[in-house]
Amino acid sequence: MSLQEVFEQAQSLPLDEQTKLIKMLVDVIAKPITNSNKHRSLLELEGLGAEIWQGIDAQEYVNQLRDEWDS
Repeated sequence: MSLQEVFEQAQSLPLDEQTKLIKMLVDVIAKPITNSNKHRSLLELEGLGAEIWQGIDAQEYVNQLRDEWDS
């Protein structure tokens, strides 16, 4: 059976069964993604966005934030 034939048969289903079919297909497709055993490390984010902070003195930045709290 070709994909086109399957599609044509699916179109002949009632709307509620088409919806169920879509959910079933999504579950089949999503399964490999959600069952992935690869663990990510927070350390992979190290250095991300570092360019935003270039030229900014950390202590000066913290002091400015604390000054804002007093206002």
